[in-house]
Amino acid sequence: MTNADNPTPFRPPKPRPSNRRSLDAEVLFRDGPEVEIHHKEEVYRLRLTRGGKLILTK
Repeated sequence: MTNADNPTPFRPPKPRPSNRRSLDAEVLFRDGPEVEIHHKEEVYRLRLTRGGKLILTK
Protein backbone atom coordinates (compact mmCIF):
# COMPACT_ATOMS: atom_id res chain seq x y z
CA MET A 1 0.00 0.00 0.00
CA THR A 2 1.45 3.40 -1.03
CA ASN A 3 0.22 6.96 -1.19
CA ALA A 4 1.24 10.09 -3.10
CA ASP A 5 2.95 11.71 -0.08
CA ASN A 6 4.99 8.63 0.84
CA PRO A 7 5.87 6.25 -1.99
CA THR A 8 7.33 3.67 0.42
CA PRO A 9 4.99 0.72 0.88
CA PHE A 10 3.57 0.22 4.36
CA ARG A 11 5.02 -2.74 6.22
CA PRO A 12 3.53 -3.72 9.57
CA PRO A 13 6.05 -4.19 12.38
CA LYS A 14 7.55 -7.64 12.72
CA PRO A 15 6.29 -9.61 15.70
CA ARG A 16 8.78 -9.81 18.55
CA PRO A 17 10.08 -13.20 19.59
CA SER A 18 8.20 -14.44 22.64
CA ASN A 19 11.44 -14.89 24.63
CA ARG A 20 12.42 -11.20 24.40
CA ARG A 21 11.77 -9.02 27.45
CA SER A 22 10.78 -5.41 27.10
CA LEU A 23 11.62 -2.81 29.75
CA ASP A 24 10.47 0.78 29.68
CA ALA A 25 13.28 3.33 30.13
CA GLU A 26 11.12 5.27 32.60
CA VAL A 27 11.19 2.24 34.90
CA LEU A 28 14.95 1.76 34.51
CA PHE A 29 15.79 5.40 35.23
CA ARG A 30 13.12 6.32 37.80
CA ASP A 31 15.75 6.49 40.58
CA GLY A 32 18.35 8.42 38.57
CA PRO A 33 20.01 8.78 35.17
CA GLU A 34 22.39 5.79 35.53
CA VAL A 35 21.91 2.03 35.85
CA GLU A 36 24.60 -0.60 36.53
CA ILE A 37 24.40 -3.82 34.55
CA HIS A 38 26.41 -6.78 35.87
CA HIS A 39 27.36 -9.26 33.14
CA LYS A 40 29.71 -12.12 33.96
CA GLU A 41 32.68 -10.45 35.70
CA GLU A 42 32.10 -7.01 34.17
CA VAL A 43 30.05 -3.98 35.24
CA TYR A 44 28.50 -1.81 32.54
CA ARG A 45 26.84 1.56 33.05
CA LEU A 46 23.81 2.62 31.07
CA ARG A 47 23.33 6.38 31.25
CA LEU A 48 20.46 8.57 30.12
CA THR A 49 21.75 11.90 28.78
CA ARG A 50 20.02 15.26 29.16
CA GLY A 51 19.14 14.98 25.48
CA GLY A 52 17.33 11.69 26.05
CA LYS A 53 19.96 9.43 24.46
CA LEU A 54 21.39 6.26 25.97
CA ILE A 55 25.10 5.61 26.48
CA LEU A 56 26.46 2.19 27.48
CA THR A 57 30.02 2.10 28.87
CA LYS A 58 32.17 -0.61 30.37
